[in-house]
Amino acid sequence: MRSALACGIDEAGRGPIAGPVVAAAVVLDPARPIEGLADSKRLAPARRERLAEAIRARALAWAVAQATVEEIDRLNILQATLLAMQRAAEALDPPPASAWVDGDRSPALPFPATAVVGGDRKLAEVAAASILAKTYRDAQMRLLHERYPEYRFDRHKGYPTTEHLALLARFGPTPAHRLSFAPVRRVLAAREAAQEVGR
Repeated sequence: MRSALACGIDEAGRGPIAGPVVAAAVVLDPARPIEGLADSKRLAPARRERLAEAIRARALAWAVAQATVEEIDRLNILQATLLAMQRAAEALDPPPASAWVDGDRSPALPFPATAVVGGDRKLAEVAAASILAKTYRDAQMRLLHERYPEYRFDRHKGYPTTEHLALLARFGPTPAHRLSFAPVRRVLAAREAAQEVGR
């Protein structure tokens, strides 16, 4: 049976040069409000984690999905983001009546969807989705840190910080890096050029 309520949809991880892009979809329960929902980027990490627990416990439905690095490189980051959003929304049980999507584009969905720029600051459902997406992706990056500790994914979460770019130049890309992104392409090109000179 379809829920009479709308879900919120948001993503985390469009800007990094490593790791998946993650999306979440949430249908909140009007009878069980959650205080303090806000854009995940404006919340301290510990606060985000506490809210994520509350969302998972109190929401009528929630789902998290991702698009892999390989899908990002094959499709481009926009299409991979929409794919992750579609996967999250279609995993909701029960399915919602409609969706609010953060940003200026909506994925193809089997129910009406409206894109809202700044939706994570305007709509509680979208804020909740942003929190789930962000906390899930951060956890994924901590796992990557365990596999590749020299890259310090636990600190920069794959974003192109000065530290990350320096480590990337020093060690080269991992399988978790997005080869279609310019900073990674530049490192690959420089390493290939150096190999040519050394031959």
